[in-house]
Amino acid sequence: MTSSQLLRVVLWMTGTLLSFSAMAVSIRALAGAFSIFEILTIRSGLGLAIVVAVALARPGLWRGFALRKLHLHFLRNSTHFVAQYLWAMSLTLLPLATVFALEFTMPAWTTVLAVLFLGERLTGSRIGAVVLGFIGVLIILRPGLDAFQPAALLVLAAAFGYSLSNIATKKLTSTEATFAIVLWMNIMQLPFGYVGSDPLFFMRIDWGYLPGVLGIGISGLTAHFCLTKALSAGDATVVIPLDFMRLPLIALVGWTFYGEGLDLLVFVGGAVIIAGVLWNLKTETRRGRMPAPKTLVAAPLPKGGAHDL
Repeated sequence: MTSSQLLRVVLWMTGTLLSFSAMAVSIRALAGAFSIFEILTIRSGLGLAIVVAVALARPGLWRGFALRKLHLHFLRNSTHFVAQYLWAMSLTLLPLATVFALEFTMPAWTTVLAVLFLGERLTGSRIGAVVLGFIGVLIILRPGLDAFQPAALLVLAAAFGYSLSNIATKKLTSTEATFAIVLWMNIMQLPFGYVGSDPLFFMRIDWGYLPGVLGIGISGLTAHFCLTKALSAGDATVVIPLDFMRLPLIALVGWTFYGEGLDLLVFVGGAVIIAGVLWNLKTETRRGRMPAPKTLVAAPLPKGGAHDL
């Protein structure tokens, strides 16, 4: 991976981190008046409206929208919807920093699944970034009875669901445009959410809820747009560990908006997490600058096989 590719990954993941943090705040703002299904319906409905409006302004985007790979789109969106539901529920039951810390079991699952289904290589720095990430999470959580309350299991299940969704996203980026991936996400997930909602729930939306509605709709869209662009720019085993940097950010959000205590160990753990991420990025940059080894004959790649989801 070259330096320019890494820069694109970092910039797109920065947008992802900010979007997910805004989404968490928006869910908290709406949770008292709407069910989780209704909140997710708002996210998909507004996201679909924005995507279609952009496509109407730029008709060329429709060329990337097709009916192929529907099974993979369905896998991505069904697993993501279940994970999103569990994640949103946990945000109403646990401190923000605890939710995000437990969610960071996802990179371990993503790394394993990327090796199994995408054929990506395990390197020392990639493994190290995940290991240091988990060490940082352990420092923050200080495992005990309080850390493993029943609501925490929702986050762990959501993390596995997100990892499946990320692998499907990475697979889709090899042939599908970002616009098509995001559009199919909103088309498929809108009925998922509405089935569990009060059919007339939108009548309860008034001006007081407008910031939360706009926040969940816009951040839900930008989070997946930025994540998809990051996965198209680099390997999943490079992209996903960057998500560890979301933890210190959300701890600050929780302290600023909800009075959740600032724990020194949250920042110690965050420093360990960031150290692992920076180590991996430095190694990937150095590897990208190395000349490729010379070969006499290039063997053709096999078609199909274990790389197909």
